Amino acid sequence: MKSRIPVILLACGSFNPTTNMHMRLFELARDHLHQTVLPELKLLCGADFLQTFKTPNLWKEEDIKEIVEKFGLVCISRAGSDPSQYIQESDLLTKFQHNIFLVKEWIQNEISATQIRSALCRGQSVKYLIPDSVIAYIAHHNIYTEESERKNEGDFLQPLKLHNTTINPLSD
Repeated sequence: MKSRIPVILLACGSFNPTTNMHMRLFELARDHLHQTVLPELKLLCGADFLQTFKTPNLWKEEDIKEIVEKFGLVCISRAGSDPSQYIQESDLLTKFQHNIFLVKEWIQNEISATQIRSALCRGQSVKYLIPDSVIAYIAHHNIYTEESERKNEGDFLQPLKLHNTTINPLSD
């Protein structure tokens, strides 16, 4: 049996709400990294997230450089996104492409958090698309409903503040 090398994956994105595909990202990246590289800290993202690097005023170029140069990315494919093209269209990403690992998802699963929020707002079922614990949390807190969307229209999320308390949002 081949020994496994520990891998640390850091993911960012909205995960809003968390879908089974979001969890699948970690499995795919872990499998890929166990087969190809030594353990390191990498940013895990979907191809649609990689595309945000070219969105004006969303990322500072020095932040992108620090991420791809010092740590690197593991980018999971998604239908309709071409991460290779995003890399080639960016001089910065091209320069550090040796530190960007593209992983092909062979089992297409196009669950989208945006589509999940839309279905919930319409009162449609999302069972089997997101974990039951996430569905329960959403129902308990009455979020992603037409009423909550209307109530929060125009509000912007503030950055999270760190507290010295441990919070388990699913048992909230």
